[in-house]
Amino acid sequence: MSTAPPPVSIAPDGMPAAAGVAVVAAAVAPSVPTVRCDNCGAPVSARYCGACGQRLEPPVHSLWHFFRVASEDLTHADSRLWRTLAALLFRPGYLTAQFLAGRRASYLPPVRLYLVLSVVFFVWVSASQSKLQVVQLDGPQAAGSAAVAPRAAERHSTPFNPALPGESAQQRAERLCRDMVYQGPWQQRLAPLVSRACRENVQDSGRSLREAFLHNLPRAMFVFLPLLAGAMMLMYWRPRHYYVEHLLLFVHNHAFAFVLLLLASALSALLPPLAPWVRFALWLYIPWYLYRSMRVVYGQGRWLTVGKLLLLSFFYLLSGALMIGLTAAYSFITV
Repeated sequence: MSTAPPPVSIAPDGMPAAAGVAVVAAAVAPSVPTVRCDNCGAPVSARYCGACGQRLEPPVHSLWHFFRVASEDLTHADSRLWRTLAALLFRPGYLTAQFLAGRRASYLPPVRLYLVLSVVFFVWVSASQSKLQVVQLDGPQAAGSAAVAPRAAERHSTPFNPALPGESAQQRAERLCRDMVYQGPWQQRLAPLVSRACRENVQDSGRSLREAFLHNLPRAMFVFLPLLAGAMMLMYWRPRHYYVEHLLLFVHNHAFAFVLLLLASALSALLPPLAPWVRFALWLYIPWYLYRSMRVVYGQGRWLTVGKLLLLSFFYLLSGALMIGLTAAYSFITV
């Protein structure tokens, strides 16, 4: 038994009736205007532009709308900040593992995170340095008169290297730096720099050297991390890991240290009786955090990870001391 296809009605123009109805419906339906990005002009079909990433939103028409957008930016739209900081503080190695697994949109980029936190940390260190100055005041010249302002030489003198009677600050600096002679490599170029740096540091009691050191230390740290990552490749040569994996772990762990030290300092300043307990907690939490982060990222056993952490700590102390020494020498010469 054969089945015949159902009859198809033909329109007068020769087109099937169903197709004609579809064409008429499409012609009658109003065309939807294409929404374009205000930033780059590309067509946008969702909330964010696929070309430049800008969020699709109407222009700011009122003060209320402006505050609503601003509050959303601070609390919701960039909630990656709070999610990143929470994971950084309480989930060792998690951010590194998520980045290596390709899940990166929910967290701040690691290099940006490190740079911002390092700037905040070293600005805080520079601002919290105590400005100590030894001042010797002359007694009043007559009854009822106020104390005379300190002389220039006395303002820059210290109990260890006092200014001689009638000696100016510049003369004192020349006297103390007279015997400082540099006889190392590149003596012809570096000897004048060392002599000048000595005189300037004596005159301002080391303030310029301290400021130069704190200014150069973040740069030295940025060079220090790639060297540590190279050392990690020697410890994790089997199974082989990429260099970037070690570098990311150090970037996240140093960012964690910056945040933790800032929080610990703020807590100690607000509650001074808790300062000893805060330091004790740091001594316990930081080593455990480093150990746990290595286990999460590399997945090796407990004792093997402990041994590698001890070896890494030894190398870190040696190379860190060398880095600080070189940074101090560079700061002294270029102050």
